[in-house]
Amino acid sequence: MQKNLKTRLREIDQSFNKWTSAKWAQRLSITGSVLWNLGLLLVVILVAGGVFGMSVGAGYFASLVNDEELRTKDAMLSEIYSYEETSELFFADGVYLGKLRTDLDREETKLENVSENAINAVFATEDEYFLEHEGIVPKAVLRGLLQDVSNSSTQTGGSTLTQQLIKNQILTNEVSYERKAKELLLAMRLEHFMEKEDILEAYLNIIPYGRNSSGSNIAGIETAANGIFNVSASELTLPQAAFIAGIPQAPFRYTPFTNDGSLKDAEGLEPGISRMHTVLYRMKETEYITEAEYEEAVAYDITQDFRGKVPRAYEEFPFVTAELERRATRIVMDVLAEQNGIDPVTLEENDKLFEEYAILADRAVRSNGYRIHSSIDKDLYLAQDAAKSSFDNYGRTAIDRVLNEDGEEVDKEFPVQVGSMTIENKTGRILSFIGGRDYAIENMNHATQGFRSIGSTIKPLLVYGPAIEFGRIGAGSPVVDVKFELPVGGTIYSPVNYINSSEQGIMPARKALAESQNLPAVRLLADIRNQMPIQFMKKTGFSRIEEAYNDYPSSALGGGAEASVEELTHAYAMIANGGTSIESTMIDRIEDAEGKVVYENPQTKTEVFSPQTAYILTDMLRDVYNTPRGTANRAKNLLAFGGDFAGKTGTTQDSTDVWIVGYNPNITMGVWLGYDREKFKMSIASNQYGHPSTRVNQLWARLMNTTQQHDPELVNAGSRFQAPDGVVTRSFCGISGLAPGGACTGAGLVMSDLFNANAMVPTKADDSLTSGSYVTVNGARYAALDSTPSEFIVSGGAGVSSAFVERMLSPYGGDPSKLFPANSSFSRVVSSAALSHDGVAPAGVQASLNGRTLTWSNSASNDVVGYRVYRTGGGNSLVASISEARSNSFRIPSAGSYFVVAVDITGQQSPLSNTVTSASSEPASPPPAESGGSGGSGGSDGDSNDEPVEDEPEGDTPAPDEPDEPEEGDGDTPPEEDEE
Repeated sequence: MQKNLKTRLREIDQSFNKWTSAKWAQRLSITGSVLWNLGLLLVVILVAGGVFGMSVGAGYFASLVNDEELRTKDAMLSEIYSYEETSELFFADGVYLGKLRTDLDREETKLENVSENAINAVFATEDEYFLEHEGIVPKAVLRGLLQDVSNSSTQTGGSTLTQQLIKNQILTNEVSYERKAKELLLAMRLEHFMEKEDILEAYLNIIPYGRNSSGSNIAGIETAANGIFNVSASELTLPQAAFIAGIPQAPFRYTPFTNDGSLKDAEGLEPGISRMHTVLYRMKETEYITEAEYEEAVAYDITQDFRGKVPRAYEEFPFVTAELERRATRIVMDVLAEQNGIDPVTLEENDKLFEEYAILADRAVRSNGYRIHSSIDKDLYLAQDAAKSSFDNYGRTAIDRVLNEDGEEVDKEFPVQVGSMTIENKTGRILSFIGGRDYAIENMNHATQGFRSIGSTIKPLLVYGPAIEFGRIGAGSPVVDVKFELPVGGTIYSPVNYINSSEQGIMPARKALAESQNLPAVRLLADIRNQMPIQFMKKTGFSRIEEAYNDYPSSALGGGAEASVEELTHAYAMIANGGTSIESTMIDRIEDAEGKVVYENPQTKTEVFSPQTAYILTDMLRDVYNTPRGTANRAKNLLAFGGDFAGKTGTTQDSTDVWIVGYNPNITMGVWLGYDREKFKMSIASNQYGHPSTRVNQLWARLMNTTQQHDPELVNAGSRFQAPDGVVTRSFCGISGLAPGGACTGAGLVMSDLFNANAMVPTKADDSLTSGSYVTVNGARYAALDSTPSEFIVSGGAGVSSAFVERMLSPYGGDPSKLFPANSSFSRVVSSAALSHDGVAPAGVQASLNGRTLTWSNSASNDVVGYRVYRTGGGNSLVASISEARSNSFRIPSAGSYFVVAVDITGQQSPLSNTVTSASSEPASPPPAESGGSGGSGGSDGDSNDEPVEDEPEGDTPAPDEPDEPEEGDGDTPPEEDEE
């Protein structure tokens, strides 16, 4: 067999030689050799060109990334995880409010909380080989490069999820080879630093998804799932997941919502739905879903799942959102500064540092994913807001000329604005507030940011409370309501009460406070000024009350003193809380994105008044609500429930501002009304809407009734203030405040009221009373002279010493005769005031007769104590003596001729008046009983005025300029002072 094989091979060789020896075969061999060599040469050239091209490409790539520093692992991870997360707001008890205002809403989630449908949709659409590659897919990169170089109309893209993460978090969206080269390099490097699961989770949290149903720009799959379908990312169905996965390619084209949160029309939705179908097809092609699942998902009407329009938090609750944002920013400033070793005092005092941290805190609050928990009760806030809106007695809307955006003058409406605050006394938590009538008209928060003159609401805080704490007065101690004139800076300061002519003389402190009389407050402040009563307001936290206000008499009436509704309400909550100030707060706590508490309300406490002083002050302020002449009595009468309420009202000059603050043991509510432009006064259209103080009483009662209806346990109407140890009841002489002596007891002047036993109780016996007789001139009482005719003297009363008068009127002085007016409860007391007389006979009068009624004019002299009526004939007989306090008229007893003379305090008579004659023969009436006699009453000293004043501000005239006093107007205008 081997022999046969050799023979066969020999034959083949011979045949090959025969063929190759032919001429055509020789020519073919030469051609093939040439072609072979050319082929080899081409291969060499191509290989060399390829190597050269790769070298050039590598060199070019290197040049593109030449300035890219080698990033460390920590640096890269820091940038990857630096994506912003929108902070969220909550009402009290964890009730969701909404997100803070920001350019981009984002809520972080974990990969395990994302549905498998969503992950598979992302893989099928964005990165089929994610689990296999090491950051880039070379063939995809080359494909993209060739498409770009050839300017192909089809651009399939070649970025992996890792590359997209690099582009969004480390680089920019710049379209350039340089950026792309850096992207490739960093993507491969990132794959060495992060696990695939971490890269995917970061990608799902950073990628943009268009808009949500509020119209906000959104990023992150959790935000997209909630904002588009109102579900969490873990609950996404297959169609929903496919829709969301398709959005990132063209977020604003494929998103279903417009920029105001409205759903697009059918034409606008079509691109997004078509994109969803593409995603589903790719999921089927990559075998993430079956054919049946694909068909079912494509047939599904995704539009039925789109979320309805949701108002943004700052659209639905603009005042709350803006206020919480402002407060949270200030808190986070301190948190960030403390983390950097900067104490709050340094931060507050260093303007540059303050500005720097304000910017940092603003960014942090908006983008660090904080959870800001507030104290605002959502239901109470809504109820009070509805009560505010339904109140129809604010007053007239003013019109003024303003410049519009184009610099043109146009008319603008200025409605009466409102600010209110409700605070929980024991915690300082702000439960609700009203920031204004309408945020769209005026977005300033009138409850927290509007600072206005506080009027007579200052009286308990600056005057009466400190006076009790210093041991100057008890609840019923006497104060002086008598006018005075004080030279100040070349002018005369002469305050008055709301009713300018009103002077109640010596009156109990609680009555003066309840009726908000101005003169006693100014005088009492002068008595305690050297003890710095302003310290109590400073300790309470009034930010615009300066220490210099301590020295201005007008400060007792609120002159120049400004505060916000929050500050004033907080101050009265301090009184309700037994004299302890607990800093008011609207934010209970702030948590970071991980749930760690970075701030919690510390409930900072400061003792301002002692518990004894606070209770006595509260008892006095009860009268503001409970007595007929109390200035908040109308509010009390409008309440639909009972309760132990105390508080104060205030009305500033010309009713520019009106206030009422009321509290019970549990809550304090303050309300302010006024115009944003202070040139408009609340008193305009009072005939139509009622007095401004009436309106604020009405609104306060409405809001308190609303609060009671919303949460009876919060108001707890049955609770009452309890007197602490150290509050005692003691008797005292009502006109001096000293311990009652025998004369005071005999005169019926003993009173009893509350005292702070730790500060002062009456111990020194009263020695101010003497026996007293007086005459009345022009409504004032004066001591009678020895020569004063007895028929004009009122005797049997109690008199007071000159030392007493000087002590009571000090330091400002005043008319002693006004200390005990006829309508006073101490009218039987006579001051020792001496009437200045001119020493000459009084001027005569003119008489006239009308039927049987004889009348005469007043004498022009100022020392006349009465008039005598004479009948002519037989030596001119005295018919009657009429005291000056009575009317100038007398019914004559019978026909005849009569004349009148005036009598002064020294007993001198004026010339005779003209004679008038009556020819009537009718029987005469008996002469009036008050004619003549030394023990007569002398008539009434004036009409009593018992009308309630609860609707009237406690007015007074503007104070003249005082040294260094801050002014409300321009530099040449004295500061306006409080009317109430």
